[in-house]
Amino acid sequence: MNSYLPTLKQLQYLVALKEHGHFGRAAESSFVTQSTLSAGLRELESLLGVTLVERTRRVVRFTPLGDAMAEKAHRILRGAEELTELARSAGKPLTGDLRMSVIPTIAPFLLPRLLPDLRRSHAELKLYLREETSTDACEALHHGQVDCVLLALPFPCGDSDHEILFEDRLFVAFPKDDPTDLPALIPPDFIDETRLLLLVDGHCLKDHALAACNRPELRASATMMGTSLHTLVQMVDNGLGLTLLPEMALKAGLLEGTQVQARPLKTPHASRSIALVWRKGSPREEEFRMLAAELRGLYASELGTQGGE
Repeated sequence: MNSYLPTLKQLQYLVALKEHGHFGRAAESSFVTQSTLSAGLRELESLLGVTLVERTRRVVRFTPLGDAMAEKAHRILRGAEELTELARSAGKPLTGDLRMSVIPTIAPFLLPRLLPDLRRSHAELKLYLREETSTDACEALHHGQVDCVLLALPFPCGDSDHEILFEDRLFVAFPKDDPTDLPALIPPDFIDETRLLLLVDGHCLKDHALAACNRPELRASATMMGTSLHTLVQMVDNGLGLTLLPEMALKAGLLEGTQVQARPLKTPHASRSIALVWRKGSPREEEFRMLAAELRGLYASELGTQGGE
């Protein structure tokens, strides 16, 4: 048996440096001084008898072995965290710390309505939120940086489990000067591809909207300009085109103060599935399912009965 085993603290330093690529920022994220972090990594290298990181004044460069060690350290640290999660899940559920990523097309429209009630019903739950794109959220999940993700499906999120919270219909939004005799349900062929405004790449809502329309030419022709749904609505309100919006944003008042009109998209799959996602095999699975049920019920009572137009 190897007479020396790395400590969890040393592995945390290695992972932090890999994530940040800078000794100062890695030390800050680890709540230690830069000299402490550097000394811990040098001790790790010395006792293993290998070089993990090449240090220069300008860059931090991991060796091939260092890259492999950092990836393995991610899994070890995640396993250590799961020991704590296992003990906690055996006690009182939905208490203590919970780290959740939420995508930008969900966070501002859903969380302000649901979190106050969730805090009242689970006062001992400390929810730490981070808003990021679907790709970054899934990466953070599998690197152990968050415990679960509030995501819109379908989206490839690796080896994970999920609970569907509700279906979020897609609407077509038009400026006020468009024809007043719009049909109650908008068929995809009604959409003028030369006027279509979508979110920039990185937002899964764009892919969900294009898939629902099932018109391949829209992807090539659409003017992808908006960095947020609020930006897209302002563009539409100023007569610059039309866009596709999720129902939850409409129910949250996204169109208030504008003259934008919205109608449901008429296709067989004109919605996205809002889900709570976690790592497959997580010891907190039952706790996440409880949380999903709570969020599902809160949505139904807070927003489920409101109209989408």
